[in-house]
Amino acid sequence: QVQLVESGGGLAQPGGSLRLSCAAAGFTLNYYAIGWFRQAPGKEREGVSCIDDNNSVPTYADSVKGRFTISRDNAKNTVSLQMNSLKPEDTAVYYCGAVHDALSVQAMCNGLREVDTNLWGKGTLVTVSS
Repeated sequence: QVQLVESGGGLAQPGGSLRLSCAAAGFTLNYYAIGWFRQAPGKEREGVSCIDDNNSVPTYADSVKGRFTISRDNAKNTVSLQMNSLKPEDTAVYYCGAVHDALSVQAMCNGLREVDTNLWGKGTLVTVSS
């Protein structure tokens, strides 16, 4: 079965860290661009970070630049999102999505735009609170 599964969410204090993982089953992640998106209560889903399939420089939303780092582990078929210096406004459900066609990769990784793909995980909740 082809699917993405996020893990690593939980409760963190402001200034703390969490590491999210996006694991693929049934396909090889390194042939896909992977985007992390998040949705806070009452808000629309927004792009957080993206790494393409050509090892280009990753993209980050301004709100997380310098604090979050996206990376691949091809041996484990996963993409991780290291989140440091967490803030209460980072509280959200975090989702990973995978795309392969050039137009979708451009939209997701250049513009951090949510694209039409059936490769989305179910999300992992991150709560930042003291």
